[in-house]
Amino acid sequence: MKHKALFLDRDGVINHDPGDYTFSLEEFVLLPTVIPSLQLAQQKGYRIIVITNQGGIAKGLYTEETVRSIHDYFIRVCKEAGVEIAAIYFSPHHPDFGNSLSRKPCSLMIERAIQRFDIDVERSVMVGDRNRDMECAARAGVRGFLLPVNGDLLSFVQTLD
Repeated sequence: MKHKALFLDRDGVINHDPGDYTFSLEEFVLLPTVIPSLQLAQQKGYRIIVITNQGGIAKGLYTEETVRSIHDYFIRVCKEAGVEIAAIYFSPHHPDFGNSLSRKPCSLMIERAIQRFDIDVERSVMVGDRNRDMECAARAGVRGFLLPVNGDLLSFVQTLD
């Protein structure tokens, strides 16, 4: 049986988006409703998968190691709250330094997750705060939901079946 997934953008959906980049773990501040949202989504049978552009790596603003430490921290906080993050996919690319099919709005990160976790695209949803997130979801055949930047994820997850 195929699984349903809740695909999430990171900055502005999971953590506070400062407006440019999240440069360090100290700047990674979870939004207030994220953990309850993820707990509820998991109770509803969703696999939770993060899909995030991290173009600051290509720009030399921070390292892949910094991104991994932020993600390790997030996974640990979620695990302590009883939430399993199935995977975090990130694209280290930026269009100023070349093109990549992994960077949103392209859909390669979601497509990889769909194959890896046997995801039912018709029962899955991508939540993002930018149009490129919605375009990425559409290209992968997944319904998209545009959340306001730093918005309330819980209000949306409550509407999921």
